[in-house]
Amino acid sequence: MEIAPDHVHLLVEHAPSTSINSIVKAFKGRSSRYLRQEFPHLLKLPNLWTHAYFYDTTGKVSSAIIEAYINDPHHYK
Repeated sequence: MEIAPDHVHLLVEHAPSTSINSIVKAFKGRSSRYLRQEFPHLLKLPNLWTHAYFYDTTGKVSSAIIEAYINDPHHYK
């Protein structure tokens, strides 16, 4: 996981039978709940996350290459 100012990268391994949208929903739901517990002023907002997300598969690229991309400091420019 890497958190940038305007987006979050997650490298997730999951069973083929698990849908991407259920994984995204779980991450967004759980993180929203934790953030609202820690920062009560966020309770005033109707949503913390948009409905949008992007995913891609690793294909023939190794997880080490993906981790290097995620950890690249270009996200902070």
